[in-house]
Amino acid sequence: MSAPTRRPVPFLDLAAVHAEMQPEIEDAVLRVVRSGRVLLGPELETFEDSWARTVGARFAVGVGNGLDALSLGLRALGVGPGDEVLVPSHTFVATWLAVAHVGAVPVPVDVRSASADWDEAALVAAVTPRTRAVLPVHLYGHPVDLDVVLRVARDHDLVVLDDAAQAHGARLRGRPVGGLTHATAWSFYPGKNLGALGDGGAVTTSDPETAERLRRLRNYGSVEKYHHDVVGWNSRLDEVQAAVLSVKLRRLDEHNARREAVARRYDEGLRGLDLVLPESAEWATPVWHLYVVRSEHRDRLRDHLTAAGVETGLHYPVPCHRQGAFAGTPLADAHLPVADALAREALSLPLGPALGTDDQDAVIAALQSFRP
Repeated sequence: MSAPTRRPVPFLDLAAVHAEMQPEIEDAVLRVVRSGRVLLGPELETFEDSWARTVGARFAVGVGNGLDALSLGLRALGVGPGDEVLVPSHTFVATWLAVAHVGAVPVPVDVRSASADWDEAALVAAVTPRTRAVLPVHLYGHPVDLDVVLRVARDHDLVVLDDAAQAHGARLRGRPVGGLTHATAWSFYPGKNLGALGDGGAVTTSDPETAERLRRLRNYGSVEKYHHDVVGWNSRLDEVQAAVLSVKLRRLDEHNARREAVARRYDEGLRGLDLVLPESAEWATPVWHLYVVRSEHRDRLRDHLTAAGVETGLHYPVPCHRQGAFAGTPLADAHLPVADALAREALSLPLGPALGTDDQDAVIAALQSFRP
């Protein structure tokens, strides 16, 4: 009889994460069901208040998903048709789609590394008389240096909406991401560091006028029933998701600390291999949404890990400018060599608050055994 095979290492074990909080999550959902209030109710108000305080903003406005958070955030800041918005070359496509959704034009600025950081000179060089906004992305949980971005924005009279969909709890020079710019967009997709049981999102801001515009935009352009002051969306974070997020928010710091411990263990176990490991800036406190390595042999390495029972992720194998959504536009011809290289080389390893040391040892051993 052959020896039993080891169970596969999942990329992210959400069931295990939820099992830790199952009684609290079930109580929260049941409370909403019994209340009969499913939209724009007390659970949402409670979560919005807690989330705003957590990230150092005055207001949080819950919306339906992360893409809507970006689109509505841009709209609330006055970005619209014909405006140009500076975006990173390497990011999830939602960043670019949000710009297109409001009729503006995404202008990609090539990044310096996988964490989507920008060279200040390249950012300045991309500004034109039509530039209206900058949309930095805190990719993989590592914050962008917003002090640099805000300096450029002030010099050129631009608004800044930062995309923090992967950065719940990240800090920049000791300050939490979420209250440092004109507005910050969040996703609560289930796989995020702070994830709902379905889709969800929010925008945080310390400007009361921006917050008020967001509340109107998310609810058909209305704050009073059947009175619609602007052309709005239907994008509301529902009571079930808000209640679950309040439960999970109480564990965010603990779960982020466990993610960091996994990242540090990868750092030790993978040192000296033919891989480019992620780095953290000395001014940043990342939250390790993803642990992304780079390899010139990425596809063969991924096949090797799959054969060893290790599930991995690709973030992101097709750059935004090469997506069919932008075919036939000037964006398709953009020269973005770093983004193209990252699409070929980046590989995301298993990581999450429930990843045990035995599973992580299996990942490290599989990587150490790879021969190109």
